[in-house]
Amino acid sequence: MDARSKVSLIVKNIGQLVTLAGFSYRPALHPVEETLGLIPGSKICVAAARNRISYVGDLAGLAETNDTSEAVEIDAQGSLVLPGFVDSHTHCVFSGSRENELSQKLNGVSYLEILSKGGGILRTVEQTRSASDEQIIRETTARLNRMLENGTTTFEIKTGYGLSLEQEIRLLNILEKIRTEDRYDIVPTLLSAHAIPNEFRGESDRYIREIVFPTIDVAREKELAVFVDAFAEEGVFSIDQCRSVLQYAQRQKFALKIHADEFSDLGGAKLAAELRATSADHLLRASDSGLELLANAGVISVLLPGTSLTSFAGGFAKARSVLASGGAVALGTDLSPNSWIESMQLVIYLACYGMRMTSAEALTGATINAAHAIGRAGDVGSIEIGKRCDLLVTNLKNYNEVPYKLGSNIVKTVIKNGKVSTGS
Repeated sequence: MDARSKVSLIVKNIGQLVTLAGFSYRPALHPVEETLGLIPGSKICVAAARNRISYVGDLAGLAETNDTSEAVEIDAQGSLVLPGFVDSHTHCVFSGSRENELSQKLNGVSYLEILSKGGGILRTVEQTRSASDEQIIRETTARLNRMLENGTTTFEIKTGYGLSLEQEIRLLNILEKIRTEDRYDIVPTLLSAHAIPNEFRGESDRYIREIVFPTIDVAREKELAVFVDAFAEEGVFSIDQCRSVLQYAQRQKFALKIHADEFSDLGGAKLAAELRATSADHLLRASDSGLELLANAGVISVLLPGTSLTSFAGGFAKARSVLASGGAVALGTDLSPNSWIESMQLVIYLACYGMRMTSAEALTGATINAAHAIGRAGDVGSIEIGKRCDLLVTNLKNYNEVPYKLGSNIVKTVIKNGKVSTGS
C-alpha cells in the first residue's frame, strides 16, 4: 500500500516564487528583497493536499514523498507566482452606488460636507436598508468575484451601512451566508459606529447607547464578527466616544480596529496604541509621534492610498514614517461607494508611486502584513507548508514588475483553497 501523501494540485515550472515565509507569528517590519523568500528556477513547484500547501521545492523531489497520480497540474511557464493578496480593509457589503458625488467632489465639496448634508455614508444606508437580502448578496458577490479575478483571496469586510440594531446584524448575517461558499474567505468586522443615522441626528451619545452597544452584544452572542471598528473623526464620533465603544467591545473579547486620523489629527493613532488595537486604518493626517506610538504598541498601520484619490485628500499617508519608526504597514482597497476599488494591484501601484514604498514593502503590505492586520497570518498571506493554498500565477517574470506594469490585470490564474478559482 502506498503510504505517501496524496497531492491534489501542483503548480510547476515557476520562474520566481515569492513565499514571504517566516512571518506567520510576527509582521515584517523592514521589508526588503531578502524578506520576500524568493526562490528562483524553472524546476520549483508548489503542491497542495486538499486545500493546504503540502510541498514547496524542487519538482523532482515531490514524487519521492508524495502520490501525484491524481493531481491537477498548473504550468506556470516560467512566470512569477505570489501568495494570494489579502485586502485588510473593505466595506464591501452594501447596495447601490454614489457616482453622482464625484461631480460634487470635483467642485470642491469635501467628503465630510457631503456626509453632513445627508449624502455619503447616509445615502448608502438608505439604499442598503431598502434593498432585499438577495439584492445585497448579488451585488456583494459580484464585487468579490471581480476582486478574486484581480488576485484578492482573503477579504476583511465591515458593516456600517445599516446603522440600526436590526440592519447591522442583518449585514453580519448576510456575510455569514456568503462565507459558506469556499471561494469567499471573509473576516467580518462590526462597524455600527460608522456614522450617526438621520433618526439620531444630534444625539450621538444616545445612538451609541441604544444602537452601537446592543449590536456588539448581539454580534458576540451569535459569534458573527471578529473585529469591532469605530470611525473617529470630526463630525462623526469623538475620541472619547470611540474609546467607550472600543473598550466595551474589548470587554466582550473582540479584537479592535479604528478608522484613525483620516481627515484630521484627532488622536486616533494615540487611541489605537492606548487600547492595543490590532490595526489603525487610514492615518492620512496622523502625526509622526502618533505613528511612533503605534509602532511601539505593535499596532499595524493599514494604509489606503486609493482613498487619498477618491476623497480628494490632497496627499497620502506617511508610509515611510511608519516604516522608519519600526512599524508594520498593511494595505487595503477601502472598497466602498466612496472608494470603489476592487483591485489590490492598483493599491500596490499607489503604495509605490504615491507613498514611496518599495516593491518589496508593497507586496509585503498586500500579503502577510495584511493577514496580520485581520488576524489571519497563521493561515494565509504567505506560501508555507500547512497554510491555505492561495496562489497567484501571474504573467510576469519577477516581483519588481508588479508595481511597474500599471493598468492591466497581471494575474493569469487564481488558486483559492487549492482549487483553480479563476483563469486556467
